[in-house]
Amino acid sequence: MKPIQSKEEYQTYVDQKTPNSPIIKNCFNAFWVGGLICALGQIIFYFCQMRGMDETNSYTVVSMLLVFASAFLTALNIFNKIGKFAGAGSLIPITGFANSIVSPAMEYKSEGYVMGVGAKMFTVAGPVLVYGISTSILVGLIYILFNTQSLILV
Repeated sequence: MKPIQSKEEYQTYVDQKTPNSPIIKNCFNAFWVGGLICALGQIIFYFCQMRGMDETNSYTVVSMLLVFASAFLTALNIFNKIGKFAGAGSLIPITGFANSIVSPAMEYKSEGYVMGVGAKMFTVAGPVLVYGISTSILVGLIYILFNTQSLILV
């Protein structure tokens, strides 16, 4: 093979070697898997309602079960296979967030519990937590400052 002389030749070479992505199939898989996860959450919610729980507690149970299922399936290396098949459909925020915490913990467990699991667990999720908590505090302060009904006037 002759050496590549220009950017155009390199781009032609890359285009020949890069496989085409089946966009329609990937979108369809993401749609139905994401919908299946959401439907599972809704079924859990209706089950909790049927058992007599109020709405707030039902939402809490749904969140806890989806996070647990995602973390458990990540630990068994099943969630990663679902993620490869479904792409963004499996990364619905709550399940994807649990996966982003458990994956590094599983990967670095050989380095020990403190420097491996403890230190690496929040490498991906850490910025999400920092910005999420910071934004919620800022929005809460703005709400308190501009909501005159929350101020106690003596």
